[in-house]
Amino acid sequence: MTLTMAAACLIIGSSTVLAAGEIHVGCIFSITGKASWLGEPERNTVEMIAKQINAAGGINGKKLVLHIEDDQGDNTQAVNAAKKLIKRDNVCAIVGPSTSGTSMAIVPVVQAAKIPMISCAGAAVIVEPVAERKWVFKSPQKDSDCVKRIYDHLKSKNISKIGIITSTSGFGAAGRDQLKKIAAEYKIQIVADETYDPAATDMTAQLLKIKSAGAKALVNWSIEPAQSIVPQNMKQLKLAIPLYQSHGFGNLKYAAAAGAAAEGIIFPAGRLLAVDTVAANHPQKKVLTTYRDTYEKAYPKDKVSTFGGHAYDALWILVSAMKKAGSDPAKLRDEIERTQFVGTAGIFKFSAKDHCGLDKSAFELLTVKNGKFVVLGK
Repeated sequence: MTLTMAAACLIIGSSTVLAAGEIHVGCIFSITGKASWLGEPERNTVEMIAKQINAAGGINGKKLVLHIEDDQGDNTQAVNAAKKLIKRDNVCAIVGPSTSGTSMAIVPVVQAAKIPMISCAGAAVIVEPVAERKWVFKSPQKDSDCVKRIYDHLKSKNISKIGIITSTSGFGAAGRDQLKKIAAEYKIQIVADETYDPAATDMTAQLLKIKSAGAKALVNWSIEPAQSIVPQNMKQLKLAIPLYQSHGFGNLKYAAAAGAAAEGIIFPAGRLLAVDTVAANHPQKKVLTTYRDTYEKAYPKDKVSTFGGHAYDALWILVSAMKKAGSDPAKLRDEIERTQFVGTAGIFKFSAKDHCGLDKSAFELLTVKNGKFVVLGK
C-alpha cells in the first residue's frame, strides 16, 4: 500500500468524505427520552424540509444531506453528538439541540470548533451575552420575553402576588432565574418559589405551600410532561387561581395529558398553535398555514407543534444563509447574523447584538378552550 493510499484510508476511517455536490448539516434532537415530545416533531420537520429542498434541486444545485443525532435529552450525549458531527461528519452547521440544557452543554464545543449552531431551545442564556456566543443562534423566542408577556397580563389583572413552580431541568432553571430577575421591574412579589424534578408525578406538597403563601396566580415553567400534572393537582386541591404556563406548553399533547384541568390555562406562544385565528393579512399567516398543512399531510397522526416550528425556522434560516454564503462555516455565520426571516416563531431580525432576532411581540397569549389552543379573548 502506498503512503497516499494509506493516508486516504486513515481519512476515510476518521471522517466523512464529502462529495462535491453535497452540503452536510448536523441536527441534534431529543428524539427519545424525557424530551421526546420536542425532538420527534423537530426530526420529522427537518426530514420533511430536506426532501422538499432536494426535490427542487437542492441548495444552489447541491444536495442537502442531514446527519441527525438523538441526544435523548442528555447533556453528555449531546456533547458527544456535536463532536461526532463536527469531527467525523464534517458538517458546516448544526441545527438544535432541542432543550436549553443540552444546548448550553454544546456551546463550548461549537465555539471552539467555529461551527455555527441554531438552537431550538428557549433560554436566553443560550445566546447571551452575544460577545461570548459568536457562533450560537436560536430560533425560539427568549424565555425573558415570555416572562414579560406573562407579567404584562398579570399587571393588567392587578395581580401582584404570585407563586412560581419550576422544573429543575435546564429550561426550568433558566425560566426561574428570569421570573425572579424581572419581577421587580413589574412590581411582582413572588410569595412562593417551588421546584420539581422533571420526572415528578405529584406536586401536591409544593402546591400546598403555594396555597398557604396566599399566591393570587401561579406560573409553572417546564418542558416535560410533568407540567401537565400541575393543573391536575391544582384541581384536586381546589386551588382556584389563574395558572400560567411557559411557552414550553406549546404542544397540544400536554393539554390532552392534563385533561379537563387544562381548561383556562394561559401561556405565551408563537402564533402557529392558533393559526386559524391569525388575521389573513398578518405577515406570518402564509408561513404558518403552509407549515401546518404540509406537516400534518406528511404526518397525519401528528398535530403541528411549536417545537417542530422551531426546527422549521432554524433549518430555513440556515438554508437562506447558505443560498447567499455557501457552506463555509465562517461566511455562513456572518450571513446568519444579517438574516431577516419570516418564520413560525415570529419575524426574525438577527444582528451582531441579537442572536435570537425576536422580541416579546413574537408571542401571542393563548389559552386552552374545549381542549384546543385559541388566542386569549377569542
